[in-house]
Amino acid sequence: MALHPTPEGGHVTETAEHYLEAIYYIAHEGQSPRPGGLAEWLDVSAPTVTVTLQRLARDGWLEVAADRTITLTPAGEAIASGVVRRHRILERWLVDVLGLDWAAADREASRLAHGVSELVVARLDEHLGHPSCCPHGNPIPGRAEVPPDLLSLDLVSPGRPVRVARISEVAEHEAPQLLTRLHELGLTPGSVVTVQSSGPRLLLEVAGRPAEVDAGAARVVWVAAS
Repeated sequence: MALHPTPEGGHVTETAEHYLEAIYYIAHEGQSPRPGGLAEWLDVSAPTVTVTLQRLARDGWLEVAADRTITLTPAGEAIASGVVRRHRILERWLVDVLGLDWAAADREASRLAHGVSELVVARLDEHLGHPSCCPHGNPIPGRAEVPPDLLSLDLVSPGRPVRVARISEVAEHEAPQLLTRLHELGLTPGSVVTVQSSGPRLLLEVAGRPAEVDAGAARVVWVAAS
């Protein structure tokens, strides 16, 4: 099992990293992390989550409130941010240099992030020119923040041009095949999109080309005014 140093000079297990990373993702999507959602995210049983959360709380990585909401402590946030940073830098390398598609890059980065050394990540980061975000537009911790005025594509009024800012982490985790579909349609960060008609299925113009997605897929695409 991989071990990474903590800011205090100790070590955190790979299992702890997985939990802290998942809590970070859920919280940064504007949701409240709770044991049930965490069990679903990690695909483990509720009793396993309960026991692990108790251990992580005992070790000072997180706190569980009376309403079961989970909050990372500053130490837990630092560990989670480090894992997310490694993951997103690896994704950039896998996509930009090795040419993997979005879904494959996310899958491989998940496997590598908990075992790669900080030395290797630092060299990759330097080689890539210190990118500010992953291929899907999600910020690398410490370099960028998600703009506060983003809107999900399913809520955009027809005829209003917008620019894709990022793809939700929920899509990366829950529907990797959706990542591939969005990539194929050109719904990538920086692309200009105009909703032609809305409803259960949205007719779009993406960078001058027609496209069609269902409302569920549009919900994970976050856009800004063009």
